[in-house]
Amino acid sequence: MKSAVEPLTEGGTETILVAEDDERLRSLSEIVLTQNGYKVILAQNGEEAIEKFLANKERIQLLLLDMIMPKKSGKDVYDEIKRLKPDIKVIFVSGYTADRIDKDSLVGENVDFMFKPVLPKDLLRHVREMLDK
Repeated sequence: MKSAVEPLTEGGTETILVAEDDERLRSLSEIVLTQNGYKVILAQNGEEAIEKFLANKERIQLLLLDMIMPKKSGKDVYDEIKRLKPDIKVIFVSGYTADRIDKDSLVGENVDFMFKPVLPKDLLRHVREMLDK
């Protein structure tokens, strides 16, 4: 007999850089991820994301980047970090509709995309799937 309750996605111990300019969403991402075992490094804009990456590049396995942020976009951050660590994995998050985002320029084996609002279970599933690739 199948259970009606969907099991929570398995957490992990990896380190994730979360760059999100909305303080509430940044905090929520941190809570969801840390409660599931992940280590989280937070940035509130694109420039800070690059600074935090440079200071922690050996530890960071995944980028969780808002597409539209002050100072540098998520794509600009990813492009810069990818030059330093070509195998870095990324999940882009956007509150904009699909027609406003050029997803075709973001394709790749180590790239995923989610639209806001993101449910905690969906965030955890995408993170785990990307880390396991």
